[in-house]
Amino acid sequence: MTDALLDSKATDNLLRNCAGLNPGNSLTIVHENPALGWYDEALVEAIVAAANEIGIETSTLEVGAPGNQRNDKVLTAIQDHDCTLFLSRIGDQERFATPLPGKKIVMCYIRNLDMLNSSFGSTAYQAMVELKRALDQLINRAKYIEINCSTGTDCSLTHEARVSTAAHDVTLSRFPMGVVTPIGAANLSGRVALADFLTPTGSGVYEPASLELPAPVFAILESGRITRFEGDPASVARVNHHYQAVAAQFAIDPWVVHSWHVGIHPGLSYLQPAAVNPDRWSNTIFNHPRILHFHTCGNYAPGEICWIVKDPTILLDGKPLWQRGVPLLTEFEKTRHCLEEWPQLKDLYAGEPGAIGI
Repeated sequence: MTDALLDSKATDNLLRNCAGLNPGNSLTIVHENPALGWYDEALVEAIVAAANEIGIETSTLEVGAPGNQRNDKVLTAIQDHDCTLFLSRIGDQERFATPLPGKKIVMCYIRNLDMLNSSFGSTAYQAMVELKRALDQLINRAKYIEINCSTGTDCSLTHEARVSTAAHDVTLSRFPMGVVTPIGAANLSGRVALADFLTPTGSGVYEPASLELPAPVFAILESGRITRFEGDPASVARVNHHYQAVAAQFAIDPWVVHSWHVGIHPGLSYLQPAAVNPDRWSNTIFNHPRILHFHTCGNYAPGEICWIVKDPTILLDGKPLWQRGVPLLTEFEKTRHCLEEWPQLKDLYAGEPGAIGI
């Protein structure tokens, strides 16, 4: 392995800045079989080498594809180490689980070395955390939020101003930090354009995992519930069947829209066409600022079916925070302060955002 494959800036960002690991700490890396096509073997090797260089006691555990039962070997590994790093979709299933006292868990959305060594992996973790907090505060104090897009999304919700907390967020650390805290959709009404694919949220496992949408189908919402789908009759029938089948498998309410949030990391670049693996695409690209997604089908976070809205416009009390997929960070004092405090963050947002696969 060459030195070029071991970018210490990126690996330190993961192991030190995010995971908070120091020499003598113990780490287990739960990594998915690379033959499944989600995580490259070279990525695991690079992180193990970097951890060893720091002096972190490191072990690995290879796992297969996620299922709908918790993996006992994974649970044991978590208990036996200071930190567990998931290079596996199994970690995504744990992101809303009850945290284990004294144990650090990191879910990594880096899929390969190119992503690790890009600005997606190397932008200072704390900078992204502080930007997320600033955006959470802006959203939390808004009383009226509107979401629209050029495909036909047009919905809004009244929003009770509240103090930003982690109560509605995940119970592990994400790397990279790529989204704002989910915003509840109980008061959401209007319509959302469903385009490209319906995909899983990363919670449960079901087949088919995704549903292709050759033309947009519109979900009509009233107070956080889907009242109907509109569009081509054949496509609407397929969407209805998909919702009913997934809901029947998990014995859940199919018509709930639980929450939504938008991506915040323009360093992410997804170069593979989405159609190659819509599930992998959706569960990676959600970190990108050009993507807003909804958690639906099930009255819990994150539900089971994801809606992707491309290039959203988000208005807070009439003032745009996002404009056609572009975050307007300099227009708000809190986010402008983040850019001023972190020159690396300012450079990141001044550059061209990465590709989104569609």
